[in-house]
Amino acid sequence: MSTSATGVLTRPEETAESPPPQRKRRLPDLRRWLSPLALLVVWQVASSTGVLPPDKLSSPWTVLQAGVETARSGELGDAFAVSLGRVAGFALGAGVALVLGVAAGLSTWAGVLIDPPVQMLRTLPFLGLIPLFILWFGIGEEPKILLVALGVLFPLYLNIFSALRNVDPDLVEAAKALGYTRRERLLHVLLPSAVPQTLVGLRQSLGVAWLALIVGETVNADAGLGYLINNAREFLRTDVIVVGLVVYAALGLVTDALVRLVERRALRWRHG
Repeated sequence: MSTSATGVLTRPEETAESPPPQRKRRLPDLRRWLSPLALLVVWQVASSTGVLPPDKLSSPWTVLQAGVETARSGELGDAFAVSLGRVAGFALGAGVALVLGVAAGLSTWAGVLIDPPVQMLRTLPFLGLIPLFILWFGIGEEPKILLVALGVLFPLYLNIFSALRNVDPDLVEAAKALGYTRRERLLHVLLPSAVPQTLVGLRQSLGVAWLALIVGETVNADAGLGYLINNAREFLRTDVIVVGLVVYAALGLVTDALVRLVERRALRWRHG
């Protein structure tokens, strides 16, 4: 034991700065791959034994060969590039949802004016608007981009609006007691408190966006992954259909992983 300058007894190990504990790197849990691999094996066996006819669903090996074939021919790459360009609707829908959600969440008057029409539009099956969009905009890119934007707008708006309206009032009162201005309360209390639920809404929106894109491309498109799938359906190419669906699924997984990465970085303070 030693005595500090203030006369407080301290342990010797407390006087020297100890190095921060090293965080162990977590290895991926390989057990999560057991069930997908088992499903692939069952699928391959069912196709090889004739239980699953190829005109109903091609085997995984045939799908892999079709994927390599369409990638080498450039058909898959061209369709992928076209579909990826249509995801611009996500930025449009996210921007509108952010503006409306923040305005309605922070202002009572804005909430009264904005929330009722948004809630009414939200109850409409937005995929049912495709015929109307075709009449308004034709079969170009606009209907598909707007469809993706609508799919993103509503779930993201709901999460932003709910997050801002449900901020812990004790935190707001504490900020007022500490003399925070309205702008400081917004930047240091309200917006940070709304980030977790907003990121959840972002993940939900991404899932709906890919769903909207698939439907939009399979209904009225002359290029893209949806067109590739539709064209394969005409020739009963179930292998190419599965290739297109796998690419859609991969895009969804990648974008969701990116949001989860942002979530871990942005919310590190919650683990402190």
